[in-house]
Amino acid sequence: MPKSVYLMALGIFAMVTSEFLVGGLMPQIADDLHVSIPQVGYLITAFALAMAVGGPFATVAVLKLRPKAALLTLFVVFLVGNVLAGVATTYWLMLVARLITGTASAAFFGVSLSVVAQITTPELRGRATGVAMQGLMVGTLLGLPLSTLIGERWGWRAGFVAVGVITVIAAVATMAAVPPLGHAEDAGDVREELAAFRSGRLWFVLSTSTLIIGATFAAFSYFTPILTDVTGFSRGIVPLLLLAYGAATVIGNAVVARFADTHTIRVLALGVSLNIVFLVCFALLADVKAPALAAMMGIGLVGVTMNPAMISRVQRTANARPLVNTVHSSCITLGVVIGSWLGGLGIGGYGLRAPLWLGAVLAVAALLTLLPDLAALRRPAPAPAPDREVQPAR
Repeated sequence: MPKSVYLMALGIFAMVTSEFLVGGLMPQIADDLHVSIPQVGYLITAFALAMAVGGPFATVAVLKLRPKAALLTLFVVFLVGNVLAGVATTYWLMLVARLITGTASAAFFGVSLSVVAQITTPELRGRATGVAMQGLMVGTLLGLPLSTLIGERWGWRAGFVAVGVITVIAAVATMAAVPPLGHAEDAGDVREELAAFRSGRLWFVLSTSTLIIGATFAAFSYFTPILTDVTGFSRGIVPLLLLAYGAATVIGNAVVARFADTHTIRVLALGVSLNIVFLVCFALLADVKAPALAAMMGIGLVGVTMNPAMISRVQRTANARPLVNTVHSSCITLGVVIGSWLGGLGIGGYGLRAPLWLGAVLAVAALLTLLPDLAALRRPAPAPAPDREVQPAR
Protein backbone atom coordinates (compact mmCIF):
# COMPACT_ATOMS: atom_id res chain seq x y z
CA MET A 1 0.00 0.00 0.00
CA PRO A 2 1.61 3.32 -1.03
CA LYS A 3 2.34 5.58 1.92
CA SER A 4 0.56 8.44 0.21
CA VAL A 5 -2.76 6.63 0.75
CA TYR A 6 -2.28 7.03 4.51
CA LEU A 7 -1.63 10.74 4.01
CA MET A 8 -4.97 11.04 2.23
CA ALA A 9 -6.54 9.37 5.27
CA LEU A 10 -4.84 11.91 7.56
CA GLY A 11 -6.14 14.83 5.51
CA ILE A 12 -9.66 13.42 5.50
CA PHE A 13 -9.41 12.87 9.27
CA ALA A 14 -8.54 16.55 9.82
CA MET A 15 -11.51 17.72 7.78
CA VAL A 16 -14.03 15.30 9.27
CA THR A 17 -12.85 16.23 12.77
CA SER A 18 -13.51 19.87 11.89
CA GLU A 19 -17.00 18.91 10.72
CA PHE A 20 -17.84 17.33 14.08
CA LEU A 21 -15.96 19.92 16.14
CA VAL A 22 -18.88 22.30 16.60
CA GLY A 23 -21.14 19.51 17.86
CA GLY A 24 -18.93 18.96 20.90
CA LEU A 25 -18.42 22.66 21.61
CA MET A 26 -21.98 23.97 21.33
CA PRO A 27 -22.44 25.41 24.85
CA GLN A 28 -19.07 27.21 24.88
CA ILE A 29 -19.52 28.67 21.38
CA ALA A 30 -23.07 29.78 22.15
CA ASP A 31 -21.96 31.56 25.34
CA ASP A 32 -18.94 33.24 23.76
CA LEU A 33 -20.71 34.42 20.59
CA HIS A 34 -23.92 35.30 22.47
CA VAL A 35 -26.20 33.12 20.35
CA SER A 36 -28.56 30.23 21.04
CA ILE A 37 -27.76 26.52 20.87
CA PRO A 38 -29.97 26.08 17.77
CA GLN A 39 -28.03 28.85 16.02
CA VAL A 40 -24.81 26.98 16.73
CA GLY A 41 -26.48 23.88 15.33
CA TYR A 42 -27.01 25.76 12.06
CA LEU A 43 -23.21 25.95 11.75
CA ILE A 44 -23.20 22.16 11.36
CA THR A 45 -25.91 22.39 8.72
CA ALA A 46 -23.95 25.15 6.93
CA PHE A 47 -20.84 22.94 6.78
CA ALA A 48 -22.87 20.07 5.29
CA LEU A 49 -24.61 22.29 2.74
CA ALA A 50 -21.28 23.83 1.74
CA MET A 51 -19.94 20.33 1.13
CA ALA A 52 -22.98 19.35 -0.92
CA VAL A 53 -23.27 22.55 -3.01
CA GLY A 54 -19.88 24.26 -2.93
CA GLY A 55 -17.67 21.17 -3.20
CA PRO A 56 -18.22 20.52 -6.94
CA PHE A 57 -17.57 24.18 -7.81
CA ALA A 58 -14.33 24.15 -5.79
CA THR A 59 -13.28 20.95 -7.55
CA VAL A 60 -13.84 22.51 -10.98
CA ALA A 61 -11.74 25.49 -9.82
CA VAL A 62 -8.72 23.27 -9.04
CA LEU A 63 -9.01 20.90 -12.01
CA LYS A 64 -6.50 22.98 -13.96
CA LEU A 65 -3.88 22.27 -11.30
CA ARG A 66 -1.85 19.11 -11.05
CA PRO A 67 -3.35 16.74 -8.43
CA LYS A 68 -0.63 17.41 -5.84
CA ALA A 69 -0.94 21.18 -6.28
CA ALA A 70 -4.73 20.86 -6.04
CA LEU A 71 -4.41 19.02 -2.73
CA LEU A 72 -2.07 21.65 -1.29
CA THR A 73 -4.34 24.48 -2.49
CA LEU A 74 -7.33 22.88 -0.76
CA PHE A 75 -5.27 22.39 2.42
CA VAL A 76 -4.49 26.13 2.41
CA VAL A 77 -8.12 27.14 1.83
CA PHE A 78 -9.30 24.78 4.54
CA LEU A 79 -6.66 26.09 6.95
CA VAL A 80 -7.71 29.70 6.28
CA GLY A 81 -11.33 28.81 7.05
CA ASN A 82 -10.30 26.93 10.17
CA VAL A 83 -8.21 29.90 11.42
CA LEU A 84 -11.15 32.25 10.78
CA ALA A 85 -13.37 29.96 12.87
CA GLY A 86 -10.81 29.87 15.68
CA VAL A 87 -10.53 33.67 15.91
CA ALA A 88 -14.18 34.50 15.15
CA THR A 89 -15.74 37.01 17.52
CA THR A 90 -19.11 37.17 15.75
CA TYR A 91 -21.57 34.53 14.66
CA TRP A 92 -21.50 35.68 11.03
CA LEU A 93 -17.73 35.37 10.75
CA MET A 94 -18.02 31.86 12.17
CA LEU A 95 -20.70 31.06 9.59
CA VAL A 96 -18.46 32.26 6.75
CA ALA A 97 -15.61 30.18 8.14
CA ARG A 98 -17.78 27.05 8.18
CA LEU A 99 -18.86 27.63 4.58
CA ILE A 100 -15.21 27.92 3.51
CA THR A 101 -14.10 24.79 5.37
CA GLY A 102 -17.09 22.76 4.20
CA THR A 103 -16.47 23.65 0.55
CA ALA A 104 -12.74 22.86 0.77
CA SER A 105 -13.47 19.61 2.60
CA ALA A 106 -15.77 18.25 -0.11
CA ALA A 107 -13.32 19.14 -2.88
CA PHE A 108 -10.49 17.52 -0.92
CA PHE A 109 -12.49 14.28 -0.72
CA GLY A 110 -12.89 14.24 -4.49
CA VAL A 111 -9.28 15.05 -5.33
CA SER A 112 -7.79 12.72 -2.69
CA LEU A 113 -9.85 9.74 -3.88
CA SER A 114 -8.71 10.48 -7.43
CA VAL A 115 -5.10 10.51 -6.21
CA VAL A 116 -5.64 7.15 -4.49
CA ALA A 117 -6.92 5.73 -7.79
CA GLN A 118 -3.83 7.03 -9.62
CA ILE A 119 -1.20 5.69 -7.22
CA THR A 120 -2.61 2.18 -6.76
CA THR A 121 -2.98 -0.81 -9.04
CA PRO A 122 -6.55 -1.86 -9.97
CA GLU A 123 -6.47 -4.91 -7.70
CA LEU A 124 -5.48 -2.74 -4.71
CA ARG A 125 -7.82 0.16 -5.42
CA GLY A 126 -10.75 -0.99 -3.27
CA ARG A 127 -8.55 -1.66 -0.25
CA ALA A 128 -6.69 1.61 -0.77
CA THR A 129 -9.97 3.52 -0.90
CA GLY A 130 -10.95 1.80 2.34
CA VAL A 131 -7.69 2.90 3.98
CA ALA A 132 -8.26 6.50 2.87
CA MET A 133 -11.85 6.36 4.14
CA GLN A 134 -10.61 5.22 7.55
CA GLY A 135 -9.88 8.92 8.02
CA LEU A 136 -13.64 9.43 7.85
CA MET A 137 -14.36 6.57 10.25
CA VAL A 138 -11.72 7.57 12.81
CA GLY A 139 -12.81 11.21 12.52
CA THR A 140 -16.38 10.10 13.25
CA LEU A 141 -15.10 7.96 16.12
CA LEU A 142 -12.89 10.59 17.78
CA GLY A 143 -14.10 13.96 16.48
CA LEU A 144 -16.99 14.52 18.88
CA PRO A 145 -15.40 13.15 22.10
CA LEU A 146 -12.05 14.84 21.41
CA SER A 147 -13.67 18.20 20.72
CA THR A 148 -15.74 17.91 23.89
CA LEU A 149 -12.65 17.07 25.95
CA ILE A 150 -10.54 19.88 24.47
CA GLY A 151 -13.35 22.39 24.86
CA GLU A 152 -13.86 21.54 28.52
CA ARG A 153 -10.17 21.82 29.36
CA TRP A 154 -8.82 24.61 27.17
CA GLY A 155 -11.82 26.35 25.61
CA TRP A 156 -13.55 25.97 22.27
CA ARG A 157 -10.93 27.88 20.28
CA ALA A 158 -8.33 25.27 21.23
CA GLY A 159 -10.32 22.72 19.25
CA PHE A 160 -9.76 24.69 16.05
CA VAL A 161 -6.08 25.09 16.94
CA ALA A 162 -5.79 21.30 17.20
CA VAL A 163 -7.44 20.80 13.80
CA GLY A 164 -5.13 23.45 12.34
CA VAL A 165 -2.04 21.64 13.62
CA ILE A 166 -3.23 18.33 12.11
CA THR A 167 -3.94 20.12 8.82
CA VAL A 168 -0.44 21.64 8.67
CA ILE A 169 1.16 18.25 9.43
CA ALA A 170 -0.89 16.57 6.70
CA ALA A 171 -0.11 19.33 4.18
CA VAL A 172 3.65 19.26 4.84
CA ALA A 173 3.71 15.45 4.64
CA THR A 174 1.74 15.59 1.38
CA MET A 175 4.18 18.11 -0.07
CA ALA A 176 7.11 15.87 0.85
CA ALA A 177 5.79 12.38 0.12
CA VAL A 178 3.09 12.44 -2.57
CA PRO A 179 4.70 11.96 -6.00
CA PRO A 180 3.97 14.28 -8.94
CA LEU A 181 0.87 12.90 -10.65
CA GLY A 182 -1.03 13.34 -13.88
CA HIS A 183 -1.33 16.68 -15.53
CA ALA A 184 -3.24 19.90 -15.21
CA GLU A 185 -6.54 19.40 -17.00
CA ASP A 186 -7.37 21.70 -19.91
CA ALA A 187 -10.80 22.91 -20.95
CA GLY A 188 -11.37 19.74 -22.99
CA ASP A 189 -10.69 17.54 -19.97
CA VAL A 190 -13.11 19.57 -17.85
CA ARG A 191 -15.81 19.20 -20.50
CA GLU A 192 -15.10 15.45 -20.56
CA GLU A 193 -15.57 15.27 -16.79
CA LEU A 194 -18.83 17.20 -17.02
CA ALA A 195 -20.03 14.91 -19.82
CA ALA A 196 -20.07 11.97 -17.40
CA PHE A 197 -23.08 13.53 -15.67
CA ARG A 198 -25.22 13.17 -18.77
CA SER A 199 -25.55 9.51 -17.87
CA GLY A 200 -28.85 8.64 -16.21
CA ARG A 201 -27.20 5.46 -14.98
CA LEU A 202 -24.65 7.49 -12.98
CA TRP A 203 -27.38 9.51 -11.23
CA PHE A 204 -29.22 6.27 -10.43
CA VAL A 205 -26.05 4.87 -8.82
CA LEU A 206 -25.50 8.12 -6.91
CA SER A 207 -29.05 7.91 -5.55
CA THR A 208 -28.17 4.56 -3.96
CA SER A 209 -25.35 6.19 -2.00
CA THR A 210 -27.65 9.02 -0.85
CA LEU A 211 -30.24 6.52 0.40
CA ILE A 212 -27.71 4.27 2.16
CA ILE A 213 -26.20 7.18 4.09
CA GLY A 214 -29.61 8.76 4.69
CA ALA A 215 -30.87 5.52 6.23
CA THR A 216 -27.96 5.43 8.68
CA PHE A 217 -28.05 9.11 9.64
CA ALA A 218 -31.80 9.15 10.15
CA ALA A 219 -31.02 6.91 13.12
CA PHE A 220 -27.51 8.04 14.10
CA SER A 221 -28.48 11.71 14.41
CA TYR A 222 -30.83 10.81 17.28
CA PHE A 223 -28.94 8.01 19.02
CA THR A 224 -28.34 10.12 22.14
CA PRO A 225 -32.01 10.92 22.96
CA ILE A 226 -33.08 7.39 21.98
CA LEU A 227 -30.47 5.78 24.24
CA THR A 228 -31.31 8.02 27.20
CA ASP A 229 -35.07 8.56 26.96
CA VAL A 230 -36.16 5.24 25.44
CA THR A 231 -33.48 2.68 26.26
CA GLY A 232 -32.76 4.12 29.70
CA PHE A 233 -28.98 4.58 29.65
CA SER A 234 -27.58 7.38 31.79
CA ARG A 235 -26.25 10.47 30.03
CA GLY A 236 -22.77 9.79 31.40
CA ILE A 237 -22.44 6.45 29.64
CA VAL A 238 -23.81 7.52 26.24
CA PRO A 239 -20.46 9.01 25.02
CA LEU A 240 -18.84 5.62 25.68
CA LEU A 241 -21.59 3.88 23.72
CA LEU A 242 -21.08 6.28 20.81
CA LEU A 243 -17.35 5.58 20.99
CA ALA A 244 -18.11 1.86 20.71
CA TYR A 245 -20.36 2.61 17.72
CA GLY A 246 -17.48 4.52 16.11
CA ALA A 247 -15.14 1.56 16.70
CA ALA A 248 -17.67 -0.67 14.93
CA THR A 249 -17.57 1.64 11.89
CA VAL A 250 -13.76 1.36 11.75
CA ILE A 251 -13.98 -2.46 11.80
CA GLY A 252 -16.81 -2.57 9.27
CA ASN A 253 -14.99 -0.23 6.89
CA ALA A 254 -11.88 -2.45 6.97
CA VAL A 255 -13.94 -5.55 6.14
CA VAL A 256 -15.92 -3.88 3.34
CA ALA A 257 -12.72 -2.49 1.80
CA ARG A 258 -11.38 -6.05 1.41
CA PHE A 259 -14.25 -7.02 -0.88
CA ALA A 260 -15.26 -3.65 -2.36
CA ASP A 261 -13.65 -4.33 -5.73
CA THR A 262 -14.26 -8.05 -6.20
CA HIS A 263 -17.85 -8.29 -4.86
CA THR A 264 -19.12 -4.70 -5.03
CA ILE A 265 -22.85 -5.31 -5.58
CA ARG A 266 -23.06 -8.32 -3.26
CA VAL A 267 -21.35 -6.38 -0.47
CA LEU A 268 -23.75 -3.46 -0.90
CA ALA A 269 -26.83 -5.70 -1.02
CA LEU A 270 -25.75 -7.67 2.04
CA GLY A 271 -24.82 -4.55 4.00
CA VAL A 272 -28.07 -2.75 3.22
CA SER A 273 -30.14 -5.85 4.01
CA LEU A 274 -28.42 -6.26 7.38
CA ASN A 275 -28.91 -2.56 8.09
CA ILE A 276 -32.66 -2.98 7.53
CA VAL A 277 -32.67 -5.84 10.04
CA PHE A 278 -30.70 -3.89 12.64
CA LEU A 279 -32.81 -0.73 12.24
CA VAL A 280 -36.07 -2.67 12.61
CA CYS A 281 -34.75 -4.59 15.62
CA PHE A 282 -33.61 -1.35 17.26
CA ALA A 283 -37.03 0.21 16.64
CA LEU A 284 -38.87 -2.78 18.09
CA LEU A 285 -36.57 -3.35 21.07
CA ALA A 286 -35.32 0.16 21.82
CA ASP A 287 -36.58 -0.10 25.41
CA VAL A 288 -34.48 -3.20 26.17
CA LYS A 289 -30.82 -2.39 26.75
CA ALA A 290 -28.98 -5.48 25.47
CA PRO A 291 -30.74 -5.90 22.09
CA ALA A 292 -30.88 -2.12 21.56
CA LEU A 293 -27.11 -1.87 22.07
CA ALA A 294 -26.49 -4.88 19.80
CA ALA A 295 -28.64 -3.35 17.07
CA MET A 296 -26.84 -0.02 17.36
CA MET A 297 -23.47 -1.74 16.99
CA GLY A 298 -24.82 -3.62 13.97
CA ILE A 299 -25.79 -0.34 12.33
CA GLY A 300 -22.22 0.81 12.93
CA LEU A 301 -20.85 -2.27 11.17
CA VAL A 302 -22.98 -2.01 8.01
CA GLY A 303 -24.06 1.65 7.69
CA VAL A 304 -21.53 4.30 6.64
CA THR A 305 -19.02 1.48 6.22
CA MET A 306 -20.45 0.82 2.75
CA ASN A 307 -18.41 3.81 1.51
CA PRO A 308 -15.59 1.82 -0.19
CA ALA A 309 -18.10 -0.30 -2.12
CA MET A 310 -20.20 2.74 -3.03
CA ILE A 311 -17.08 4.52 -4.30
CA SER A 312 -16.03 1.50 -6.38
CA ARG A 313 -19.50 1.29 -7.94
CA VAL A 314 -19.56 4.98 -8.83
CA GLN A 315 -16.05 4.95 -10.29
CA ARG A 316 -16.86 1.92 -12.44
CA THR A 317 -20.04 3.57 -13.66
CA ALA A 318 -18.30 6.82 -14.62
CA ASN A 319 -14.61 7.37 -13.80
CA ALA A 320 -12.25 7.93 -10.87
CA ARG A 321 -11.63 11.62 -11.60
CA PRO A 322 -11.99 14.37 -9.00
CA LEU A 323 -15.32 15.84 -10.13
CA VAL A 324 -17.17 12.51 -10.09
CA ASN A 325 -15.73 11.74 -6.65
CA THR A 326 -16.70 15.18 -5.33
CA VAL A 327 -20.27 14.99 -6.64
CA HIS A 328 -20.50 11.54 -5.06
CA SER A 329 -19.34 13.10 -1.78
CA SER A 330 -22.03 15.76 -2.22
CA CYS A 331 -24.68 13.07 -2.69
CA ILE A 332 -23.46 11.34 0.47
CA THR A 333 -23.65 14.63 2.37
CA LEU A 334 -27.14 15.15 0.97
CA GLY A 335 -28.01 11.78 2.49
CA VAL A 336 -26.83 13.06 5.88
CA VAL A 337 -29.01 16.16 5.56
CA ILE A 338 -32.09 14.26 4.33
CA GLY A 339 -31.77 11.50 6.93
CA SER A 340 -31.36 13.82 9.91
CA TRP A 341 -34.16 16.11 8.63
CA LEU A 342 -36.64 13.27 8.12
CA GLY A 343 -35.69 11.80 11.50
CA GLY A 344 -36.46 15.11 13.19
CA LEU A 345 -39.81 15.34 11.43
CA GLY A 346 -40.63 11.81 12.52
CA ILE A 347 -39.88 12.55 16.16
CA GLY A 348 -42.23 15.53 16.05
CA GLY A 349 -45.14 13.36 14.96
CA TYR A 350 -44.44 9.83 16.19
CA GLY A 351 -41.84 9.88 18.95
CA LEU A 352 -38.21 8.89 19.32
CA ARG A 353 -38.51 5.49 17.60
CA ALA A 354 -39.63 7.16 14.37
CA PRO A 355 -36.08 7.88 13.08
CA LEU A 356 -35.28 4.17 13.29
CA TRP A 357 -38.35 3.23 11.25
CA LEU A 358 -37.63 5.99 8.73
CA GLY A 359 -34.05 4.75 8.46
CA ALA A 360 -35.36 1.27 7.66
CA VAL A 361 -37.65 2.71 4.95
CA LEU A 362 -34.73 4.57 3.34
CA ALA A 363 -32.63 1.39 3.49
CA VAL A 364 -35.39 -0.57 1.73
CA ALA A 365 -35.44 2.11 -0.98
CA ALA A 366 -31.65 1.75 -1.32
CA LEU A 367 -31.98 -2.01 -1.69
CA LEU A 368 -34.57 -1.55 -4.45
CA THR A 369 -32.08 0.57 -6.42
CA LEU A 370 -29.63 -2.35 -6.27
CA LEU A 371 -32.06 -4.90 -7.74
CA PRO A 372 -31.16 -4.27 -11.43
CA ASP A 373 -27.48 -4.87 -10.68
CA LEU A 374 -28.29 -7.97 -8.63
CA ALA A 375 -30.41 -9.31 -11.49
CA ALA A 376 -27.52 -8.68 -13.90
CA LEU A 377 -25.22 -10.77 -11.69
CA ARG A 378 -27.57 -13.74 -11.99
CA ARG A 379 -27.72 -13.64 -15.78
CA PRO A 380 -25.40 -16.18 -17.38
CA ALA A 381 -22.54 -14.72 -19.35
CA PRO A 382 -23.12 -14.90 -23.11
CA ALA A 383 -21.54 -17.94 -24.70
CA PRO A 384 -18.69 -17.22 -27.14
CA ALA A 385 -19.61 -17.48 -30.80
CA PRO A 386 -18.54 -20.84 -32.29
CA ASP A 387 -15.58 -20.78 -34.62
CA ARG A 388 -16.59 -21.19 -38.22
CA GLU A 389 -14.61 -23.53 -40.38
CA VAL A 390 -13.08 -21.88 -43.38
CA GLN A 391 -14.25 -23.68 -46.54
CA PRO A 392 -11.64 -24.16 -49.19
CA ALA A 393 -12.19 -22.09 -52.28
CA ARG A 394 -13.42 -24.02 -55.27
